[in-house]
Amino acid sequence: MRTPKKSALRTASAPAGGLPADRRADDAIWPRVTHEVADDLAVDAVSRDRAGLAPYDEVARLQEAGLPALLTAPGPLGRGADWRTACAVVREISAADGSVGELLAHHCVLSWTSRFLGAPAGPRSLDSRTAKERWLLAGAVEPPRPEPGRPGLALTPAGGGGYLLDGRGAFASAVTVADRLVVGARCTETGDLLLVLADPAHPAVTAEPCAERVGQRLAGAGTVAFERLPVGPGNVLGTLPRDEHTVAPYATLAPLALRLLLVHVALGIAEGALAEARDVSRAGLAAAPHAADPAAGDDPYLLRAYGELATSAHTAAAVVERATDALARGLLAERLLDVEERSDIAVLVAAAETVAHPAALDITTRILQLVAPAGPPPGFDRFWRNARALTAPVPPDHRLRDIGDHYLNGTHARLTLLA
Repeated sequence: MRTPKKSALRTASAPAGGLPADRRADDAIWPRVTHEVADDLAVDAVSRDRAGLAPYDEVARLQEAGLPALLTAPGPLGRGADWRTACAVVREISAADGSVGELLAHHCVLSWTSRFLGAPAGPRSLDSRTAKERWLLAGAVEPPRPEPGRPGLALTPAGGGGYLLDGRGAFASAVTVADRLVVGARCTETGDLLLVLADPAHPAVTAEPCAERVGQRLAGAGTVAFERLPVGPGNVLGTLPRDEHTVAPYATLAPLALRLLLVHVALGIAEGALAEARDVSRAGLAAAPHAADPAAGDDPYLLRAYGELATSAHTAAAVVERATDALARGLLAERLLDVEERSDIAVLVAAAETVAHPAALDITTRILQLVAPAGPPPGFDRFWRNARALTAPVPPDHRLRDIGDHYLNGTHARLTLLA
């Protein structure tokens, strides 16, 4: 367990207005700031999870530390984090609070939208605007599935290159607290899938938080309704290609980046759970050793259990790091990335999911048996609930089939911008 201090954020030297132009994103300050934010979140993680409120307070802590501005696509003047730094930040925050880690993961990948779509870099690109305005992004590239009896998201041309956005859809994070929403919707005239930027504070937008989630309660999931929301041409981020024959391999790193960041969230949850269980076990053994057995801390069954769980976490971390390095190289390659290289990255991301997800579920389940035979301390169930909610939507059989097809037949994964 951490030794957090409630005043950690107040003493951190993170810039109040985001990243300064003369400081690189991977400067030594950011690991320390991230650690302080994680410690701060760990202080009241249990009470916040129980309350299950919209994460206004959590986002305020992140903004005060400058993390949303840090977790944008790297650009000129040192703005934005490189991929490895972003993954490290999301993972450490997730060890303290998996919900907040998931919120940051979606924000980070959405900030890359302009890059993946091939939009020209500049002050109006989404990553630059996000860092400058200190926005927290939410939404999804893929249009939400239409609900029964309700139309999906639609964009109606309104003249001058603008549109009117209508419809209703569910999103995984930050819908009630985001500064901007990245939304995919179909044009009613052309059928093109467009990505647009929407202001959730506009009167034409209504957000409803998801009630009574099993886990990840503070990620801010919910439903957003749009009623003739004006979308100016400056907020049209781009058009998604209609099929895999017209999409660049680099652009299709978008869904892989999100999947891998969410794997880091799952791994962070597992590592946070294991570390907290270890500290509880240490404290229990030191405070109340068995009178007849002064070496209770050497219980071979307890040591074996922790050895198995630590090994599982180390194994998952090794697979995840390999995928992280491969995706980092793909992002640096940009438009030079070819189909085969993209396919190799997709396989490594799938492998990371199929190794890290079961490890996270196993670790967060078994620690409940280790920390106290009479019952775990209050709040320990949140790790399992968070891991379960995060990993449940990912079909392991599909991932394993794709890995096997690539290994046996050399099949390339289908190029798509959708998850």
